[in-house]
Order: sequence, then structure tokens, then C-alpha cells
Amino acid sequence: MRTIVVDQNGNGDCRTVTEAVAAAPDYASERTLIMVRNGHYKEKVTVSPSKTNLCMMGESRDGAVIVFDDSVSTVKPDGEKMTTYDTPSFTILADDFYAENLTFANSASRQEPRGQALALHAEGDRAVFRNVAILGHQDTLYTPGNGRQFYDGCYIEGTVDFVFGSATAVFKDCELHSLNRHNGYVTASSTGESQPYGYVFLNCRLTGAAPPATVSLGRPWRPYGSAIFVHTWMGSHIRPEGWDNWRDPAKEKTSRYAEYGSTGPGAEKAVRVGWARYLSEEEASALTARGVLEGRDGWNPEEARAAAI
Repeated sequence: MRTIVVDQNGNGDCRTVTEAVAAAPDYASERTLIMVRNGHYKEKVTVSPSKTNLCMMGESRDGAVIVFDDSVSTVKPDGEKMTTYDTPSFTILADDFYAENLTFANSASRQEPRGQALALHAEGDRAVFRNVAILGHQDTLYTPGNGRQFYDGCYIEGTVDFVFGSATAVFKDCELHSLNRHNGYVTASSTGESQPYGYVFLNCRLTGAAPPATVSLGRPWRPYGSAIFVHTWMGSHIRPEGWDNWRDPAKEKTSRYAEYGSTGPGAEKAVRVGWARYLSEEEASALTARGVLEGRDGWNPEEARAAAI
């Protein structure tokens, strides 16, 4: 395995993450390991589709930070403002990406709201994030496409639609933190009609600084949006109704929202919307990371770390 060390102080192979990604081989069948030493790396990084089998590990999660500050308020050189999709601090377009002990952040709204500002755009297939922090405000984590993603022991924070997109993704033992804002939404899924699953949260925690009963579990960005929470602790910031139809009652007939075993002050089963489901014990027990993500190639995301190092 080739290893590339990133150290902004010049004590490695590269000073920036961008340089390290560029140095990785194209269309690699074996892993390339990028070790990121602690530092605040202010750069906008794209892992192009050719950079397959890239493994990125930080010295420590809170110490190795990749951050930028683009938002829909940012003016481009041509005088036009950025769209949401121009804003990510870190973009992954390659398959088989693995990240551990890192922070991906967008600092655009740190002082005042600046609208949509993505920290991470994750699009490749078989992507794994372990002990990673993803920090932003509106639209923090974008997961487009039909790829499969696994988030294990991660911390994700934001306000509105801060996990959104169409990928199939499992979040296991993660904390999703709603920042202090009224009318927030944890998820905005755009799952395709033919996809069995969208977002599946297993043994997670929904914490928040938002006022009580002001944050929805999710709303359907597209008609067949899907999100399921299994054995998840929910704070008092979660609205008793749980879900929102995004001002479109027709989506109540097509969206696929469900829970099982929710606990905490935000787990108000008696007053949830009538168009969301409660799973049976049998249905919930079938929801494992491998069961949701294995696909036709039999991928086991929980074995990814052994393959990565």
C-alpha cells in the first residue's frame, strides 16, 4: 500500500490535502493511504472519479480539519452567486473511499446564516466514514446518486436538511446534532422509487440546541424519500409529529418514513403523523448495515476498515 503523509508544516510528503489526492494513482485496484496530520486545512478538495480506493486517515478527529467557507451567498468570478452544488468543502466522486478520524466542515454560517453551504458531498459507491465529524449549518451532508454509504460512530451537525440526497446510507452509532434554530429538519431524502432503502439510522442519538418541538425527523425532497430510525434516542427538540410533508400532501402517499424502538423525550409515538409507519420487531431486526448495503456484490461495510489499512 502506498502512503502519502500530509503535514501543513512541511514535515510530510505534501502540505495540502489537495496535493495528496492529486498524487494518488488513478483507477487504483489497491488502497492508497493518505495520512493527515493535525492541522486546519482551509482548502476546497475534490476526489475525482479516477481516484478509486482512496483511504484518508487523520491524526485525530477534532485535530485534522478540512474546511472551507463557500455558500450560496458567495459570488463567483463571473459575478453570479454560487448554487448549492458549488459550495462543498470536500467532494467525493470516486468509488471505495474510506475516511477515519477527520473533520469535514463548512464554516460559512459560523457568524451569521448564509444559506446552503455543504461540508461534504459524498457520491461514490461503497463509501465508509468512521469516527468522522461533518460540520455545517444548512445542507451539511449531501449524498446524491445511487451509491451505498456507511457512517459509523460519526458526528453530524446542522439546521435545515442537514442530511440530504438520494444515496442508500446507513448511520450506525452516530450523533446528529441540531443547532440552535427554529423549524429545522434532520433529513431531506430524495430516494428513488426503485430503491428499497434511503437513510437508515441504527442506534443513533438525535441531540440538539434547538428549542423544544421545533425540529422534524425528515421531509421528502422527492416523492419516494425514505428514512428509518431504529433504536434511536431523540431529544426534546424533535417535533411530536415527527415528520413533515414539505407542503405537499401528495407526498404523504409515496414517502417511506418509519421508526422502531425510539426513546427519549422526542419519541412521541402517540402523536406522530398518521402517514409514517412503526416497524414490526421482525422488520426492524432485518435492518443491519450489511443487510441494507450489501447489494449484488455482497459488500460488507463493517469489514471495510480491515481492508483499508
